[in-house]
Amino acid sequence: MNSIELIFKYFKELNEDQIKKFKQLEELFKFWNKKVNLISRKDIDNFYLKHVLHSLSIDKLSIISHYDKTIMDLGTGGGLPGIPLAILYPKNKFYLIDSKLKKIKIINEIIKEINIENAITLNKRIEDEDIKIDYTICRAFGRLNKIYSLTQKNLIKKKDNGLICFKGGDLKEELEELNKKHVIYKLKNYFEESFFESKKIIFIPMH
Repeated sequence: MNSIELIFKYFKELNEDQIKKFKQLEELFKFWNKKVNLISRKDIDNFYLKHVLHSLSIDKLSIISHYDKTIMDLGTGGGLPGIPLAILYPKNKFYLIDSKLKKIKIINEIIKEINIENAITLNKRIEDEDIKIDYTICRAFGRLNKIYSLTQKNLIKKKDNGLICFKGGDLKEELEELNKKHVIYKLKNYFEESFFESKKIIFIPMH
């Protein structure tokens, strides 16, 4: 299954506006992906599984409140996971940051087209950005220790805040290098599709 129905399978309480926006996403990504490589072209036919559902998987872990949180999508690339999460969490504020202006311009077009009012793009390197946020999320940015070091200045120092990273495979070396308290969530425990077999989310809470 790789249709919008896959999202409905795991998220049964979406309202009409959210459903409409999720339906629009695939068409928009297919259109823009022909111009700029937002996501791997071999993955475009598995868009809802490998990109939208994967992005939304954070919700199953109950880490982020649905209200009044500020979240930075670091190295957002094609707007993932930031755009799907902004649709799912309309009462949270999202900053989608990337140093590549070409991608940021397209993300702005997508946000405008489907009227996502709680997402703002930032065409910057994280080293030059000083916004304060509750959570940093990132899907494909680098090693955990690097991400942790770069984003500590941005995180508001509250107990439940922290860094959320999408990862896969053997993380032993990265976690030893990080040497910080963390929680590993295996997504195969939440989703039955084989794609999630080796997928993990690492949460590094504030200390």
